[in-house]
Amino acid sequence: MLFQNCKMKNTEAVVEGDAASKVYVAPGKYDEFYNFVSGGFSGQVSVYGIPSCRLIKVIPVFSAFPENGYGFSEETKPMLNTTVGYVPWDDQHHLELSQTNGEQDGRWLFANANNTPRIARIDLTTFKTVEILQIPNSAGNHSSPFITENTEYVIAGTRFSVPLGDQDVPISSFKKNFKSTASFIKIDKDNGHMKLAFQIILPGMNLDLSHCGKGPSHDWFFFSTYNTEQAYTLLEVNASQKDKDFVVAVNWKKAEQYAKAGKGKMTSVPHAHNLYDEDKQKSTSEIETEVLTLDPKDCPDMVYMIPCPKSPHGCDVDPTGEYIVGSGKLAALIPVFSFTKTMAAIQQKQFEGDFYGIPVIKYEAALYGEVKKPGLGPLHTEFDGKGNAYTSFFISSEVVKWDIKTLTVLDRQPTFYSVGHLSIPGGDTKKPWGKYLIAYDKITKDRYLPTGPELFQSAQLYDISGDKMQLLMDFPTIGEPHYAQAIPASMIKDKSVKFYDIMKNHNEFVALGEKKTKVVRTGNRVDVYMTAIRSHLTPDNIEGVFVGDEIYFHVTNLEQDWDIPHGFAIKNNPNAELLIMPGETCTLKFVPEKQGIYPFYCTDFCSALHQEMQGYLRVSAKGANTPLKFSTGVIASAEATK
Repeated sequence: MLFQNCKMKNTEAVVEGDAASKVYVAPGKYDEFYNFVSGGFSGQVSVYGIPSCRLIKVIPVFSAFPENGYGFSEETKPMLNTTVGYVPWDDQHHLELSQTNGEQDGRWLFANANNTPRIARIDLTTFKTVEILQIPNSAGNHSSPFITENTEYVIAGTRFSVPLGDQDVPISSFKKNFKSTASFIKIDKDNGHMKLAFQIILPGMNLDLSHCGKGPSHDWFFFSTYNTEQAYTLLEVNASQKDKDFVVAVNWKKAEQYAKAGKGKMTSVPHAHNLYDEDKQKSTSEIETEVLTLDPKDCPDMVYMIPCPKSPHGCDVDPTGEYIVGSGKLAALIPVFSFTKTMAAIQQKQFEGDFYGIPVIKYEAALYGEVKKPGLGPLHTEFDGKGNAYTSFFISSEVVKWDIKTLTVLDRQPTFYSVGHLSIPGGDTKKPWGKYLIAYDKITKDRYLPTGPELFQSAQLYDISGDKMQLLMDFPTIGEPHYAQAIPASMIKDKSVKFYDIMKNHNEFVALGEKKTKVVRTGNRVDVYMTAIRSHLTPDNIEGVFVGDEIYFHVTNLEQDWDIPHGFAIKNNPNAELLIMPGETCTLKFVPEKQGIYPFYCTDFCSALHQEMQGYLRVSAKGANTPLKFSTGVIASAEATK
């Protein structure tokens, strides 16, 4: 079926002659959009400029990052703390930019951790991860971090159903004991701080992707599901038995009311909450102990099921909030549901039964219509704000453009190859920018120079400003890209922090000038209050520390100029370096295991005399009589050097 759709054109036949001029950004000029791309198994977020497709930043989020010491410095280690200990990696799948009135506002970027369930918040003035919240009662935080129209909540759904708590039950008791959860994380509108408000306990199944309603559907949230067969082995066969799974429709406003009315149950479930304090320039980790859970059986009219063919992956809501698109990865069509019809069906009780007590709306009662024979393996849909939808097709390796009202296919373009997610700037909001589409591909064989068995995955940029999509270029990406979001650069770049005001640096170990530098011993702990400025470190000679001492280098970058970081590393240190931004203080711990002279130096090329920016640490044997002393620019007398 659809054999013609599966025939790939070669690149020359697809890329038109003016493509190069459309992606060219002249030297010294800025890109039009920031494109934030999930890092997959790298655990990070990468940032590309669009249309140039140049990599401009890697933001460390869930994985330790030796390039700048994230997860290694004493200030950032707590960011990766969890109730199972320090977890310095994760599988980062999805991203969501904060919104106001259903439109991007450029304040924060939220990112999910799939493996050890967590949500991160990135401050878009500094491009730093400033908060990470662990999600309890969750296994596989895949269906997240999707938000409501005013960023009232970030919502996270469970991929893997598991027993709640630490129950020891047979795997075969899946139907009885396994549950999935939808977590609603409240966002402080002023500072972005996150707090787990409540969780909705759902039957055992796999929640996949989700999106919030808009406009008339503002109060609702929609999740796709698969494995409603509740299989627990060989899911590729046993979780594909039914013709239809469900879209779960949650009235989050009603859930919020039930939570406030005391309808939930408070349970003891520890989870870590990690927060970076910009003022003190350090992070802390606290273990929160309780979570409020809501059960649909105790909260009428809160949750409904809409049948959706087959094993749906994507669940997307158009800019008007009227149309909900389900993408069944094993379906040969695209179902489009009407919010108006869904509400009428609920009011008229047009149900075909229930799923563990949750009403199941009749398929036809909620259905607006079906896009017939669009392609093979539909996954994700984005919108251009002009009445058009764009859906990725994994099996037939293409992007298909279709009309939301008429449900007719308007255009199709091949991808290279096996496309997963799509991103249109603002494509899941009320106001898409509708100029570009980026497709994120899983396979790139024959696209780039070979690099052994593993090849980088890729993204492809399309111009969608006209009636027909035009492939402009492709570019390799970090990790396995999943979802991504793009935003006009003008909404972020002018708010970008260029350096930290050193007079507002309240790190407890800051050295506000070279005269404030010192070395202090407390037992076997040695604190070095150090400064860095072009082109020397103060102090740069330190003696009187011993094997086994815990040495903390607190390095303050005295620069007050944009893009002048200083690095710091010491010979044989087993963790990482530091990269200290202008006006910032960072701390690196070093425990020497052998006596000797240890050079330390700036790792970031900062000036013509960068190579000269170094010093020496003398480590003596434990119990030696070497006095503690430190200096910069002190040259010993000839007698002292004998």
